[in-house]
Amino acid sequence: MSFKIAIIGAGSVGFTKKLFTDILCVPEFKDIEFALTDLSEHNLQMIKAILDKIVESNKLPTKVTATTDRRKALEGARYVISCVRVGGLEAYADDIRIPLKYGIDQCVGDTICAGGILYGQRNIPVILDFCKDIRQVAAPGAKFLNYANPMAMNTWAAIEYGKVDTVGLCHGVQHGAEQIAEVLGAKSQSELDYICSGINHQTWFVDLRLNGRKIGKDELVAAFEAHPVYSQQEKLRIDVLKRFGVYSTESNGHLSEYLPWYRKRPDEITRWIDMSDWIHGETGGYLRHSTETRNWFETEFPQFLASAEKPIDPAKRSNEHASHILEALETGRVYRGHFNVKNTGVITNLPSDAIIESPGFVDRFGINMVSGITIPEACAATCISSINVQRMSVHAAISGDIDLLKLAVLHDPLVGAVSTPEEVWQMVDEMVVAQARWLPQYADAVPAAKERLANSKVKTREWEGAARRHVRSIEELRVEKAALKQAV
Repeated sequence: MSFKIAIIGAGSVGFTKKLFTDILCVPEFKDIEFALTDLSEHNLQMIKAILDKIVESNKLPTKVTATTDRRKALEGARYVISCVRVGGLEAYADDIRIPLKYGIDQCVGDTICAGGILYGQRNIPVILDFCKDIRQVAAPGAKFLNYANPMAMNTWAAIEYGKVDTVGLCHGVQHGAEQIAEVLGAKSQSELDYICSGINHQTWFVDLRLNGRKIGKDELVAAFEAHPVYSQQEKLRIDVLKRFGVYSTESNGHLSEYLPWYRKRPDEITRWIDMSDWIHGETGGYLRHSTETRNWFETEFPQFLASAEKPIDPAKRSNEHASHILEALETGRVYRGHFNVKNTGVITNLPSDAIIESPGFVDRFGINMVSGITIPEACAATCISSINVQRMSVHAAISGDIDLLKLAVLHDPLVGAVSTPEEVWQMVDEMVVAQARWLPQYADAVPAAKERLANSKVKTREWEGAARRHVRSIEELRVEKAALKQAV
C-alpha cells in the first residue's frame, strides 16, 4: 500500500514518534509517506531526525518529509492527524495563571473550565483553516483525526463548520480500562470487556464484564478501595463511583475540574487530590509536566535520537486509536474502539448535536458507531452541563462574540461554583487581552476589554493555588529518574 499521512503539530515530538511507530507496526504500511508540519522549524528538524533514524535502522522504504508549509504537507494526504497546541506553553500558562486570580484552581485546564474554553477559542479558527486546506488540497474524502484538546470543541467545529470527515481520538477509555482490569485481578487486558459511553473526559463504564461475568458497583468499589495505590491516588474518582454507580474514564485531577463539588474550596482540593503525580489533582499540574517534558527533551535530545535505533516491535504497539483505525480502513481487519463523533442517536439521552465518545467498529466501510445506548441519568446530567458550555464556546469562537464567550465561561460548572458574574466578566476580558495575538476573531473586542480592565473595581488576588509545585530543573529530573531506576 502507498498513501500519504500528514501530521499537523508534528513538533509534539514524543507523541508523533509514538503515532509513527504504531502505524509502521502494520506490515502493509511500510511504503507510505509521512508529511510532518509544524510552526517550529526547530521542532520539525528534531522529530524528522528521530523518524529518519527509525526508518534507517529498520531498513524501511517509508518516506518522511517535513515542512512549515502546511498546505504542501496536506497535498494529496489521505489522512490528516492533528496534535496541535495553539499558543504553546506561553498561552497555556495564562490559562492557569489568570483564573487563579479569581479563585479558580485547575489541574489541567485544557478541555473544560476557564482554561479549556479559552484554549478552544485559540484552536477553533486554526482548526477551520486546517479543514479549508483539507477540502482544497488533500485527497478526496480525506479523513481528519483530531487528537488535540479541547477534544469535543475542536471536533464539533471541524464537523459542523469545517465540513470535513472528522473523528476525535483520546486514550482516556483505554487508561481507565487498564485500571479496572488491574484492580479486578485480570491476568490480561483481554479478559475485560466493557461499554464506555458519554462525552470526552466524561465517559462512563456503563457495562463491565470480566471473563463474561458482569461486574457490579459494589464489587468495583471494594476492588478500588483495596488497591494500595489507586485507593490513595483516585479518591475523587472512587467517591464519584460510589455516588454515580459507574466509574469515570478521566483522571482524578482532571475529573475534579468537570464537577462543581471538589475544587471550589482550597481545603476540599487538598482533601480529594493526591500529590504523588501531577495527574491526580496538583494545581497547574499538566502545565508543570508539559514544561518539564519540553525542557527534558531539549536537553536530552541525543539520548532520544540514539533510542530511535531500536527495531520496531509490533508487540509494543500502543493502544492509541490512530494506527488501528487506519489498519481497519485500509485492510478490512475490524477494530473496536471508542470514538468522538457527532451524536446522531448513538446516546439516546444526550443532545443530538453534541460530540459524544462511545463504542464503534471500523472496517473498510468506515467508522460504524453502536447506536441506542442510554447512560445513567446522573452521568447524562453531568455531561449535558459540559455540552451546553461546549456549544456556546464553539459558537462564540466562530462568531467572535465576547458576550457569548463570557456566558459560556459563566455556565462552566466549576467557574460558576467559585466566581461571581462580575469576576467572570473581568476574567474573560483579561484572558482575551492577554491572548489577543491568538484570538483574531476577537480583535474588534480587545480595545473595549482593555478599557473595562483599566476602570474595573473587581478585586483579584495573587495566588499560586491550593497545591502548586515548582517546575523542576533538568538536574532535579536527572536525580529523580536515577533514583527511580535504582529502586527498580
